[in-house]
Amino acid sequence: MITGKNYIGNQLSAKGTKTYKTFNPQLNLENNPIYTEATKEEIDEAVTLASKAFKSFRQTSGKRKAEFLNTIADEILALDSELIETYCSETGLPEGRAMGERGRTVGQLRTFAELLQEGSWVEAAIDTPQPDRQPMPKSDIRKMLVPLGPVVVFGASNFPLAYSTAGGDTAAALAAGCPVIVKSHPMHAGTGELVASAIIKAAEKTGMPNGVFSNLNSSGIEVGTQLVSHPGVKAVGFTGSIRGGRTLYDLAAKREEPIPVFAEMGSINPVVILPNALKNRGEALAKTYAGSITLGTGQFCTNPGLLLGIKGEELSNFIKKLSNEIVKIEPSSMLHPNIIGAYENNKQKALSQPELTVVADFNSDVKPNYARQTVTTVEGATFIKNTTLHQEVFGPYSMVVQCENAEQLEQIISKLEGQLTGTLIADNDEASQYSQVIDALQNRVGRIIFNGVPTGVEVCPSMVHGGPYPASTDSRFTAVGIHSIKRWVRPFSYQDWPNNLLPDALKNENPLKISRLVNNKQTTDTI
Repeated sequence: MITGKNYIGNQLSAKGTKTYKTFNPQLNLENNPIYTEATKEEIDEAVTLASKAFKSFRQTSGKRKAEFLNTIADEILALDSELIETYCSETGLPEGRAMGERGRTVGQLRTFAELLQEGSWVEAAIDTPQPDRQPMPKSDIRKMLVPLGPVVVFGASNFPLAYSTAGGDTAAALAAGCPVIVKSHPMHAGTGELVASAIIKAAEKTGMPNGVFSNLNSSGIEVGTQLVSHPGVKAVGFTGSIRGGRTLYDLAAKREEPIPVFAEMGSINPVVILPNALKNRGEALAKTYAGSITLGTGQFCTNPGLLLGIKGEELSNFIKKLSNEIVKIEPSSMLHPNIIGAYENNKQKALSQPELTVVADFNSDVKPNYARQTVTTVEGATFIKNTTLHQEVFGPYSMVVQCENAEQLEQIISKLEGQLTGTLIADNDEASQYSQVIDALQNRVGRIIFNGVPTGVEVCPSMVHGGPYPASTDSRFTAVGIHSIKRWVRPFSYQDWPNNLLPDALKNENPLKISRLVNNKQTTDTI
């Protein structure tokens, strides 16, 4: 049941006077529940509880943390239709999308549980002593990854489950041994509260310390600003706009004790389509990319917002086919009036740029909050000169850049900001002729796709969901998959420490039976 209150640890709280409601974009009206924004006092309480919980939670075994994560997954599934109906009412997204995202969220939790049960993720390394070494003896040194402390996670507007309350950031932080405080997204506060209730129930059932999780309501930026500034917070996870992520990053850097902000931000996900591929399958590619551009009303961070090709008959034909295909697709609802408002503003800003041509624009009447898809085209030289055209238009919008030749194509890619993904559409015997273009693309992205679409992010150990700034604030890390746990830990060494006082991961007898690097050899053996 939705209360509209904050979870301060396992207690519901509503001490503030500032309230708000969520919005149903399909019905174009507010939802009934009223949510109370967290006060400074409640923020302090949540962080204090998290700091206390960290003292024991950081020592919790992998087996018990795995039980916690699996129980969270069970409790989310137990919410059943109430969660799905609330999700749909707050987003305008269809039931199938809600169920798919719930499955992804549950799958992420269970994947981290498996990681914890196996245990080798701590990257234990042991160098045994050499007391007789000359000219100086060598100490016994042992290293492993340890958790940072309380983590603040910001819910994402476009993924109310998979990137929000119990999403990838939260699952990874809890797996690492870090208590989590979620700053719930105001657009789906009800979905957030229901999932928060599942996490609290799981914490109580598995005996986790009170304060291992809190969920705070917020209608604006104040709660988030206070959380990032709070000295008890040790790291931040964010998925959203460049402006929002950079603001948090700068705020965290100005603290007396700066902390890391792992922000996944904007991306236009360039797609390079080579001539032979266009000649041989241009019509199929046009249909595929019309679907990808409009998928989820263009509200994916991996939406293909930039298509790059070399001028010629093949590219001209592709633009015509893409234009014809994309206007056949019925528009769909965006997440919120504010989202579609930003889409229309950013699209108009792009359309107002000189020498930009609109080649497809859905111009029939649509329901409120439904987005009209648009495709534009521009010459390569114009694109290079006008960096306004490089900016993301979040929604069902894409631009085709017509390059003079491979050299200009490479130049354009090299001048792009960092991106989450890059895609190469090419015939097999064609790709090898464009090695410099491929190298340039690799240098600007976190993931490169061959003959596919960027929309869709598989949750697996090999996935990198991140990239050079501003795709993310640290391109060395991924926000998806088991390796995302590395954002919430730091390496720590013990020198000449008694074996009985070492954590189990570093003890001679290896009671966890994990794989360790012992004297430069990977092994599960005892010492």
